[in-house]
Formats: sequence, C-alpha cells, structure tokens
Amino acid sequence: MSGINPTLAEMATYPFVRLEEARRRLVAAGVEVIDFGKGDPNEPTDPMIRQALVDALPERAPYPLAQGLPEMREAASGWLERRFGVAVDPDTEIVPTYGSKEAIFSLAQVLGTRGRVVAFGEPAYPVYERGALFAGARVQTLPLRRENGFLPDLEELDDDVALVWVNYPHNPTGAVAPREFYNELAEAAERHDFVVGSDEAYTELWFDEPPPSALQAADRSRIVVFQTLSKRSSMTGYRSGFVAGPPAIVAALKAYRPTVGTAPQEFVQRASVAAWNDERHVEETRGRYRAKRDVLIPALRDRGWEIVASEATMYLWVVGPDPGALLERGIIVSPGEMFGPSGEGYVRFALVPTLEECERAAEILREVA
Repeated sequence: MSGINPTLAEMATYPFVRLEEARRRLVAAGVEVIDFGKGDPNEPTDPMIRQALVDALPERAPYPLAQGLPEMREAASGWLERRFGVAVDPDTEIVPTYGSKEAIFSLAQVLGTRGRVVAFGEPAYPVYERGALFAGARVQTLPLRRENGFLPDLEELDDDVALVWVNYPHNPTGAVAPREFYNELAEAAERHDFVVGSDEAYTELWFDEPPPSALQAADRSRIVVFQTLSKRSSMTGYRSGFVAGPPAIVAALKAYRPTVGTAPQEFVQRASVAAWNDERHVEETRGRYRAKRDVLIPALRDRGWEIVASEATMYLWVVGPDPGALLERGIIVSPGEMFGPSGEGYVRFALVPTLEECERAAEILREVA
C-alpha cells in the first residue's frame, strides 16, 4: 500500500512475534509449553513497589511532564551514585522514560542522524537498527565474535558514524564489558565525534561480579546511558526507566518527548522511586535467576552443549541445541540468528519460566534426541 511508510513496509516481522505465534500454536494443539523465548520476566513485582503504586494513585491524574518528577530524578541520581560511584545531576543530566525501549528507539531522531551512520554490535536487540532506519540513518553492524569476548572492534567503525550503540551485559550473549572498554569507547567518541548510547537494562542481573557502567568512563561527555526497572525489578509492564547523559542531550530529549507523549505516569514514577531506593528485592530476584540457572546448566552440559559467555543477564547463550527439536517437545528458545547473522549456531534461553518449569525442562532436555 502506497500510504505506508516504506521503512515499516520493508521491515521483517518483529522476531518475538514469531515466537509468540509458535507458542500459541503449541498451546492450541494441547502441548505443555515451557517458554524460554521472550525475555519477559515472570518474577513477581515486589509487594512494596505495588503498594507504592496504589498509594500514589490520585483521584485525578493530569498529563505527566516530560522532565519527570523531581523525586524520580533524584532517586535515579542517588542510585547511580550508590551503584557506580558517579555523580549525575538530577536536574540537568537525567530524564525519566517510558521504559527504555522507546527512548532507545528515538535517540537517533533526537540526535539528527539522518544520512549518517548508526553502528551497533551484532547479534543485537532489534531496536537499535529500527530506530536508526526510521530516523533516516544508515546502519553499520559490528560483528560480536566469541574470540573477542563479544566486544565490537572499534577500528571497524565507519568514518561518518554519528551514534554507536553498546549493550552490556549483552543481550543475547550475556557477555560483560570490562571498564577499560568504556574508556576506549569514550576516547574513540572524542576522536571521531560520535555519541555513545549504552543500553544497560541488565546491569543488575549478574551472578559473580557486578558489571560496570559506561558512566564510569573517565570521560562521559558523549555517553548516554539507558536504564530501566523492567529486568532489575521485574516491572516490564510498568514501563519505567531513565536516561542519564550530557546536559545538552538530556535537554534535547526533554524538548522532544512532549511531542510523542511518552512521559511515564506520575503514579508509576512514584512506585519507581520506591524501586530505585531498595536493593533487597533486587538481591532476591538475582537469587531466583541463579537457582533457575543452576538447574538448567547441568542439563545443557550433560547433552554436550556448550554455554558461552552468559556471565550476566537473564539469558544463557548456548551452542548445540536444535531449536526445532526442542519446539517439538514444547520447549521454546530463541534461535541465535534472530538477533543477527553472527548468532547462527547459537540459541538463547531466557530464564523466565518458574523454577519448577526449569526443573521439568531439564528433564526434557536430557531426553531430547
């Protein structure tokens, strides 16, 4: 149809839509399904957070302001200082967002990347590419290779790059970037005049050592960090996160956001204040993911399948399984190539089923032909 935006018309079906379609077919056929496909936590949102939301519900809720509540910005700033040891001005360097996905999508438009290059590592979350294409940018993918620790080779960057996306801990591989990498990235951004977008949705889902943030780079003047409560606090449906970045970019985001109406509801922001100010529930969440991980890893290894990277996040990046054979047994996983050509030969297990379902899946995995 001629009236449809050609970027949308040319775009393939969003990968996770296909997984949902597969799940529905299996359920309709009466198959017991254990879904390790889509990374949507099934963990309960802590009662303290839910109560904070209820307490904040007003009799009348006016339109929220793009700059967000001061309490929300201060909670985000305080958390960043406690967690990463960085001082971020809540008034000029933070803006609350409607989760992180919409803010990630829109950054290429806010920065004016039209006709220039937006680069990101591959395999990757699809939104970096889609945001770039809708902004009229050209796309450069940087293969993330196992031998490089799934880090991009910054020497491969196009000369006309305007925005470079990184995502560590990484979806889908679970790899973690060392702090030195962020210093190298910041130095490259200064030399070549580009902005760094750092998607840090998974920094709080770790198993051995807490991962660093791009904000800890010696020079963060070109670094824009995206944080969210979706995974940290099992609040995907609340749609609450924030951007931390240089004052000029944060000011641009505040100017852009009223146009698209993506300011989070104030009662959600007040619940988010409670979430950012509490670590107990995050530690409990990590414990639940660790328990599920400990159930699945032996079953995968017993089959001779290799778990690669997987140092953090809620994912296991595995070499060996046949997604089709698993699907026949009711186990849904994400084929690695869904995230890009470099994902071929891998599958991603998202640790979202219950512990009991993971135990059942471990039994099935040992039986798969």
